[in-house]
Amino acid sequence: MTTVYLALGSNVGDSREYLTKAIALLKPLLTDLRQASIYRSKAVGYTDQPDFLNTALSGHTGLTPQELLKKLKLIEQEVGRTASFRWGPRQIDIDIILYGDKVLRTEDLTLPHPSFRERDFVLKPLCDLDPSLTDPISGQTVKQLLDELKPGNASLIQRVD
Repeated sequence: MTTVYLALGSNVGDSREYLTKAIALLKPLLTDLRQASIYRSKAVGYTDQPDFLNTALSGHTGLTPQELLKKLKLIEQEVGRTASFRWGPRQIDIDIILYGDKVLRTEDLTLPHPSFRERDFVLKPLCDLDPSLTDPISGQTVKQLLDELKPGNASLIQRVD
């Protein structure tokens, strides 16, 4: 079993309900499931859209990274995600942030997630779960990465749970 960390976000419709439904569908895939607090954050990339609700999960899985990714995409569809443009509004987004200490780069999956080090809306929930969690590429903890973020990368507004 491998420990995985997932980031979830939603900014369309009843975002809290979309997160709740996604987490319920993830439970059969992850043992020892733990959830971070939920945070409201400003959109990144394409900013002319509603704020997001974000959280993170940790758990153990026997799935390979590719199998997990495939299951996550199916869960996104089941929750109601519809096609949009890059960084556009979405009912649910589920990303694999860390898969153990695996470093991987394929056409459809990069581990660790390539942008998580610059995103406070990912780092803060990861800190809730384990501030000593270490990025296998930089060797820094998620707490160190969060503390070193430049002010211009701040998107978190508030904790909402």
